[in-house]
Amino acid sequence: MDFAKVIAEEIGCRPWQVEAAIKLIDEGNTIPFISRYRKEATGSLDDASLRTLNTRLEYLRNLEERKQEVIALIDEQGKLTGELRAAIEAADKLVTVEDLYRPYKQKRKTRADVARKRGLEPLAAYIMLQTADRPVEEEASKYVTGHIEPVSDSKEDALKASEKEVHDVAAAIAGASDIIAENISDNAKFRSYIRTLTSKEGLIASAAKDPETDSVYTNYYDYTEPIRKTAGYRILAINRGEAEGFLTVSVEMESERVYDYLNRQLITRDNPYTSPIILSAAKDAYTRLIEPSIEREIRSELKEAAEDGAIAVFEKNLSQLLLQPPISGAVVMGWDPAFRTGCKLAVVDETGKVLDTKVIYPTAPHNDVEGAKKALKQLIEKYGVNLISIGNGTASRESEQIVADLIGELSGRGLHYCITNEAGASVYSASQLASEEFPEFDVGQRSAVSIARRVQDPLAELVKIDPKSIGVGQYQHDMNQKKLSAALDGVVEDCVNGVGVDLNTASAALLAHIAGISRTVAANIVRYREQNGRFESRSELKKVSKLGPKAFEQCAGFCRITGGREPLDETSVHPESYDGARKLLAKIGCGIRDEKAIGAFEKTVVDKKALAEELGIGEITLDDILAELKKPARDPREDMPKLILKAGILEIKDLKPGMKLKGTVRNVIDFGAFVDIGVHQDGLVHISKLSNKYVKHPLEVVSVGDVVDVTVIDIDEKKGRISLSMV
Repeated sequence: MDFAKVIAEEIGCRPWQVEAAIKLIDEGNTIPFISRYRKEATGSLDDASLRTLNTRLEYLRNLEERKQEVIALIDEQGKLTGELRAAIEAADKLVTVEDLYRPYKQKRKTRADVARKRGLEPLAAYIMLQTADRPVEEEASKYVTGHIEPVSDSKEDALKASEKEVHDVAAAIAGASDIIAENISDNAKFRSYIRTLTSKEGLIASAAKDPETDSVYTNYYDYTEPIRKTAGYRILAINRGEAEGFLTVSVEMESERVYDYLNRQLITRDNPYTSPIILSAAKDAYTRLIEPSIEREIRSELKEAAEDGAIAVFEKNLSQLLLQPPISGAVVMGWDPAFRTGCKLAVVDETGKVLDTKVIYPTAPHNDVEGAKKALKQLIEKYGVNLISIGNGTASRESEQIVADLIGELSGRGLHYCITNEAGASVYSASQLASEEFPEFDVGQRSAVSIARRVQDPLAELVKIDPKSIGVGQYQHDMNQKKLSAALDGVVEDCVNGVGVDLNTASAALLAHIAGISRTVAANIVRYREQNGRFESRSELKKVSKLGPKAFEQCAGFCRITGGREPLDETSVHPESYDGARKLLAKIGCGIRDEKAIGAFEKTVVDKKALAEELGIGEITLDDILAELKKPARDPREDMPKLILKAGILEIKDLKPGMKLKGTVRNVIDFGAFVDIGVHQDGLVHISKLSNKYVKHPLEVVSVGDVVDVTVIDIDEKKGRISLSMV
């Protein structure tokens, strides 16, 4: 199989691009490195395309390996024909290979196996010839053995004897029919057709195990929908309902359509003696063998497709969340709200260093609001707090009310607050990483620090948490966890490398996501920094334990040094291109950051190809270097929507239909988007209310972190539901 050609067609590029990418991947290069620093080789394939390419490459290689295994296994049986080999080699899916292998696969004992042991295979072949000129019973009588005495009294001999017994004509015909049914079931052509037909025309159906039991799955208590139209999130919901014992789920197909197809394929002559037996065997083959198997396959395919769709949404949401713009230069108070155990506070300075922690008790059952306000005012005055970041968990609403009242009392100070998604904060605070980072703090204090730092630099803080715990997915616990983890780890890696890290301030948790750097090497970098002081140049990385030449090549361009010996270390220009970059700066007659001079020079360049050759770099690399020299280490997060900071409070009871508000998209799912409009409960913009135009998926219109204008449609205060519209 020509992997490059197949993958190129799937991802929409040229085979030579795929060939180059495969070569680079096989040489041990990381996806971020290939995407950023090997554009000439791959024709500028981006991270997403390269990850898809890598996934498909792994699948196709596994497919090819399985083909060779199957060919060898069939050949060992002496049953491999040229036609069968060609069919296996031409297969483009694993399921096709398994269909072709099915007749030769070692199975557990079947009814057909028993019939073969009884010597009924010739009778089955006789029936399938369809040339009988007398009742089949006459031919079947030749195979009746009656009772066979065992050669000894042992149970084993008795069993062997009984396996060869054919008591009467009916038993002989039944056994032959079992053989015919299994042969029909093992026919790859029949299976492929029935599978395709069921996928196109079948229904997915669910019913309540107990219709009287109330649950979140009531919409699926009596539900049918064409398989080809069923949305992924409905498949995941149905599967969860089945797993939790509320639903029974099945695939329904009009059996007459299948019988008609099998009859046309099997009946070569209209024989009154054999046709009824063959038709009966065909029905048995479908209902007993093919239908249950294909139902499992289709449901597995639906689940896999639904998972892939949900993972894609999760990936997009996570990327948007990680790339939220940081709030720099602010002293932030993190507020982890709670009732009985009190609200934990942590004040961090502009660099994220913890200045102070405290526990206050303004919420029930203590209700010490005045004492809490006094403590808050002291902390705000002492450290010059600009922003209070309140976690959105238990007691968030009550905490927000206190903060809003306090800001009113401290009018004129420029103090604001925001509600921060604290998903995963408790997971982080109880982790080994958190205990190593803050051994002197309890879990509540660590959580408050995390909530504060999340607004200062979301990427640097959120990489410390398992992506699955960040709370921007849908049905993530029902998915293939290995596949989900791999996909989300890829997103984190792309985001971290896309932004880059400051080699002298980045935590080990952040460094571990840089291309080529393992967790061990990340810890070694931090240890080297602690023992030897700040890095003065990228080349110093070569002195770090276990960071070899290949790792340096992969990571160097993503590690930045501000104020070091080499100005280019501040940029994303790779050290391998320093000579070219220096020649370019000399030719222009300026240094880095001289946007005006570099921009003017760009306009004078007539032949970029010739200039690139003169500098000893590629043309695409030349463009990247020019862009980077104008704005070294430009943070791509600058283009993302800014966080909404608040000074007052809005409650659900204050909402009225028709009210227009500004909000932040918190989560995007298949059927809409949840938007934070400043009340305790996020509102839902249903997919039908996202745009005046048809929207296939909400991600076409919104992403996590977007600041959007919405109109309130309906409020159900009792259920805490808010319906919004962006139309």
